Amino acid sequence: MKFSVSHADESDFAHDGLRSFFEYRDLAIKEATAGRFNAHVIRARPGERSPGEWHRHDLDFQMVYVLRGWVRFEYEGVGEVLLRRGSCVHQPAGIRHREVEHSDDLEMLEITSPAEFGTEVVEALTS
Repeated sequence: MKFSVSHADESDFAHDGLRSFFEYRDLAIKEATAGRFNAHVIRARPGERSPGEWHRHDLDFQMVYVLRGWVRFEYEGVGEVLLRRGSCVHQPAGIRHREVEHSDDLEMLEITSPAEFGTEVVEALTS
């Protein structure tokens, strides 16, 4: 591992993340930890909406902390969960979930391990 520092800059947000309706700001943790972890700030693209696809990730650890705004997720076996500023969620490895809706001002910090992981779109849950 090596030392890393990242300062905020609006130009650092990119549209090349997992979801097209979000922008991502890399915090340089992936490089500092040789790919063992990743951390980025995710923010909503105003006016863009989630298609609400059910999916799961192939990873060991995922947590999300809401910095601003709100987001509603739905989790298999849990139901809908509203996260707002200051909310934190640990999403267990492999849990089926989807992003239902979010505010235009949403900003979240996401930390994952490993940094690179697979995502699989899965069938919608049935009652």
